[in-house]
Amino acid sequence: MASERVTFADVLRIREFRVLWIADAQSAVGDQIARVALSVLVFQQTASALLTALTYALTFLPAMLGGVLLSGLADRLPRRQVLVGCDVIRAVLMGGMAIPGVPIWLLCVLLVAAVLTEAPFMAAESSLMPIILEGEYYIVGTGLRTITNQVAQLAGFAGGGLVIALIGARAGLALDALTFALSAVLIMFSIKARPAAVAGSMGDDSVGPNFLSGVSSGLRLIFHDPKLRTLLGLAWLAGLYVVPEGVAAPYAHDLDQGPIATGLLMAAMPAGTAIGTYVWVRFVPSGIRSRWMGPMAVGVGVPLALCVLHPNLAFSLILWTVAGMFFGYQVQVITEFVQSVPDQQRGQAIGIASSGLLAVQGCGILLGGIVASVWSVNGAVASAGLLGAALAVVLSWAWHRSSSTTSHQESAAPLTLPIPLERVAEGRVAEDQVADPPTDDRVVEDRSTA
Repeated sequence: MASERVTFADVLRIREFRVLWIADAQSAVGDQIARVALSVLVFQQTASALLTALTYALTFLPAMLGGVLLSGLADRLPRRQVLVGCDVIRAVLMGGMAIPGVPIWLLCVLLVAAVLTEAPFMAAESSLMPIILEGEYYIVGTGLRTITNQVAQLAGFAGGGLVIALIGARAGLALDALTFALSAVLIMFSIKARPAAVAGSMGDDSVGPNFLSGVSSGLRLIFHDPKLRTLLGLAWLAGLYVVPEGVAAPYAHDLDQGPIATGLLMAAMPAGTAIGTYVWVRFVPSGIRSRWMGPMAVGVGVPLALCVLHPNLAFSLILWTVAGMFFGYQVQVITEFVQSVPDQQRGQAIGIASSGLLAVQGCGILLGGIVASVWSVNGAVASAGLLGAALAVVLSWAWHRSSSTTSHQESAAPLTLPIPLERVAEGRVAEDQVADPPTDDRVVEDRSTA
């Protein structure tokens, strides 16, 4: 009997995923509009490019600290409670930033607090996803979320300036606050209440009241496991592959182009990632995706390395878009990583991985800028692609070895027989040993044609 391929429509029929997807999509657009609004607002009040850049950086950097110290809340508290609480806090803080007359220093304080809450929200949501979606549904759902995020980023950057021009910067911040409030309402009334992943309360010593103990246990979990280490390395290659975005403006300048070309270059890789992710989850068989992560990671760097040839704008856009298409491998990395982490430590592990990702991206952009100033912009892009491809080859081999070891251990493990049905019928099996039937609103497949 041939099994049908899972589609985006299939995962959207699952109510909890559908609600989270809608909440995320509208919040992502609001976040991009808010970033444009903050840049405009700060520059209008200070006329300082440095303060404007610093404010924009504050929309990312505090998440590094929050990812390490606060993501453990997603394991210690009920995850719906974390999601709703973070959304309510962000709605209030963004609403406060929208009040006319708020000074720049207070604006920055409120912004840092708002960004800090993003880490536990993302950890809780990412930890819930493999519970809401199972197997192939989880991979396809992650792909849809990735595509939506890329499209929202493109729409926010493309339309953010127009929206701010029409309604003003303060109103743009208020609009972002409304998206968080709407997200909180949707999650509160549509996501099932589930107990915390770690039994006990925040004050229970067995849980570990000190966040640093949770961080150390998360670090041990990740870096003592060859599989998780390799997956983290494949994810953190983004620190090199983000360099083109960071030097897009000087790259366009060297081509004697202006802001329009800069915008097109910055949009090329996200657009390619959206296309590549769709192809990855829609047409690549699930049985071979894991094996192709490494080669795909190598493939991102090859087109970027060709920028050393100083291609024109059109060819550069093609190269960057192709690189973005290969970057779709990250969907598989995310799903493999999340599914490999125990649920009790999933939030903390996701937070550590996310914080590290932000850190390597920031360092990558900084190093790319240094190389561009010392050598050339094309050299910076090409060297980032070449180094990324070389590291991807090493990580690909490491993934092959860790996967082979895992497969060998699983095949050597003793066979565990299922619970006999007659024992269930006789009532000799504990109630929690019998799996509950699925309660989501998936459409039952018509197997009559199989």
